[in-house]
Amino acid sequence: MSGLLGISRLIDGFNERIGKMTGWLVLAAVLVSSINALARYGLNKSSNAWLETQWYLFGAVFLLGAGYTLKANEHIRIDIVSARLSQRTRNVIDLIGHFLFLLPLCLLMLWLSLPFFLRSFQSGEMSPSAGGLALWPAKLLVPLGFALLALQGISEIIKRVAVMKGLIADPHAKPSAHGAS
Repeated sequence: MSGLLGISRLIDGFNERIGKMTGWLVLAAVLVSSINALARYGLNKSSNAWLETQWYLFGAVFLLGAGYTLKANEHIRIDIVSARLSQRTRNVIDLIGHFLFLLPLCLLMLWLSLPFFLRSFQSGEMSPSAGGLALWPAKLLVPLGFALLALQGISEIIKRVAVMKGLIADPHAKPSAHGAS
């Protein structure tokens, strides 16, 4: 199990770095949006490339940041229900969810999105908008994002099993609000 935990740490570290770098894309998107608005309304000039750059950056934030979000345990769940369950039950639900839903979805999206990206890349597909950008970089984000999410799903499965076996402390355990003052 220690070998698997080592792999989990590598995946966690990789997604941590990608997630933090992706966070800077939010700033880039805000800057591009601001420059575009200033150019459009202040100088009466605009470009579809600026708009598409905003969309690409926005898509990159969500797709490339999904694995980091899962690692940080910030993904959507029903906390009202989850808080009423025992930790063991939450761990079992996470394992089942990762195995039956997360990993199959990621594999399906990889299988469907790789040809989608490859066709775009090989044909040099461009945006139909005047002055638009190449489409393949945006289409590449889909398989990359789901690959990162799948890797993090594997890491989370490894950690859940290790927590359930008592090999590691729960990395997602929140300190009690009723603890020491």
